[in-house]
Amino acid sequence: MPIALERRKKIVSDFRTNDKDTGSPEVQIAMLTERITVLSDHLKGHKKDHHSRRGLIQMVGKRNRLLAYLHRTNPDSYQAVIGRLGLRK
Repeated sequence: MPIALERRKKIVSDFRTNDKDTGSPEVQIAMLTERITVLSDHLKGHKKDHHSRRGLIQMVGKRNRLLAYLHRTNPDSYQAVIGRLGLRK
């Protein structure tokens, strides 16, 4: 389930740290959160789609690893990201 190009550009522009930033942990976490949301909605209607469920679990794990890294390296940015995305931590 790819994210629309306009939505992707909006997420990158909202979470980037400078003008050319596309791969910082903040941007990656925001992109993964968007993909997790879309895939969760898909799985509500397709309960037996186990292949997508496995992908969802992998994305959640990757997001957790990125959040842990951000918490270790930049706690202020970590707090800002989870606040903006509405994540529980």
